[in-house]
Amino acid sequence: MGSLMEDTSIPLLEISESENFPRRIWVESKKLWRIVGPAIFSLLASYTMFVITLASAGHLGDLELAAMSLASNVILALDFGFMLGMASALETLCGQAFGAKNYPMLGIYLQRSWVVLFLCCVLTSPLYIFATPILKFLGQSQNVSELSGIVCLCFIPLHFSFAFQFPLQRFLQSQLKNSVIAWVQFVALIIHLFLSWLVVIKLQLGLAGIALTLSFSWWLVVFGLLGYTICGTCPHTWAGFSFEAFSGLWQFLQLSVSSGVMICLENWYYQILILITGHLGNSVAFDALSICMNINDWESMIPVGFFTGTGVRIANELGAGNGRKAKFATIVAVSNSIAVGLFFWLIIMFLHNEIALIFSTSKPVLEKVSKLSVLLAFTVLLNSVQPVLSGVAVGSGWQSYVAYINLGCYYLVGVPLGVLMGWVFKQGVMGIWAGMIFGGTAIQTVILAIIIFRCNWEKEAVKACMHVEKWANVSPDC
Repeated sequence: MGSLMEDTSIPLLEISESENFPRRIWVESKKLWRIVGPAIFSLLASYTMFVITLASAGHLGDLELAAMSLASNVILALDFGFMLGMASALETLCGQAFGAKNYPMLGIYLQRSWVVLFLCCVLTSPLYIFATPILKFLGQSQNVSELSGIVCLCFIPLHFSFAFQFPLQRFLQSQLKNSVIAWVQFVALIIHLFLSWLVVIKLQLGLAGIALTLSFSWWLVVFGLLGYTICGTCPHTWAGFSFEAFSGLWQFLQLSVSSGVMICLENWYYQILILITGHLGNSVAFDALSICMNINDWESMIPVGFFTGTGVRIANELGAGNGRKAKFATIVAVSNSIAVGLFFWLIIMFLHNEIALIFSTSKPVLEKVSKLSVLLAFTVLLNSVQPVLSGVAVGSGWQSYVAYINLGCYYLVGVPLGVLMGWVFKQGVMGIWAGMIFGGTAIQTVILAIIIFRCNWEKEAVKACMHVEKWANVSPDC
């Protein structure tokens, strides 16, 4: 995963446009994977923490597992997606400032993000405090809702950790200090595994103890990244705490909210698919779709890593005034992600009869998963392109425009088409899923691809330089 001490004096690998094309692709791919690799590892480590927490709850009983699953997949998932999206504003601002060599502004942006996200955490805390009545209102059983409410109260520290961890990750990623994030996540994962065993097996602290263990582990990541940042390892980008962090908060909030809405509209789309399918009253179809979504969620850590890497690369090049290099970085990122997507597409297509054995041995469920595997394969393939294009949008600062595109494609076209095919044409879960994929995700991907294809990259580079100047009140080296 590389050295923890990475040189910030040479922010970007140099490559000349006069070099041969294969050499340019190789160098750009190395730049991309330098970000993508640790990002994927970190995402998988975070996801595994949640899996360990769910497994620990499962050892206590079915009711405890249901309560932890409900708290994690409803309350925590909504909060997680929005806060992660809000933090992605730093990919635009820090990435462009780093490319423009305006290093001191990265620390200011980081602190502004802490302020904005912390205030948002305060405002959204009632979601956790009143989780029980919220879940009852959504139709969940009384016993599970009440126990989930206790879990959510124990998740409040975790909730506030989002406000600090996500900005720290973006701050470090934008200056290519990616290995430290992976190392800190790895150490936290090992500690979380030990603490979960200790809490469940030895101390027997119950469900509340398990939830607090997850919160503690996430704060370990926060303190690890914060310690690395402020202890002299980021001399160019961290100059200490500053009151300047409290200026320009309204503009920062607007960009953060746009980023949060953009990401949430994407993340909630497939949650709606599961919710709609649950109303079909077909338990086999629901179980099969849940298995497919679990497989999709696990694999999606890879395209989300590409989302992060692409956003940083585009922001770095645009901030440096390199429009043509930003365009080339886009082409290489899309090509790399599609290659990975095709690999998993082939695995699913060839192993469609076996992929569900990890989750179930029920013959009806296995047969249904096998039928759904074609849709799963094409979902994985589409998701290898769409996050990369969204990453380009984040790196370019187009979050508000993409939020409108997502709203139209996903919720005005995809969901109604899925409902139409599922109920009116009586195609069941396959109709709902197909309508939402080809009516929502595919159309959104095509629209983003057209926008990016027609983009004037030199003009975007000039805009990025002006953007850096506007936010930092300095003249960047464009």
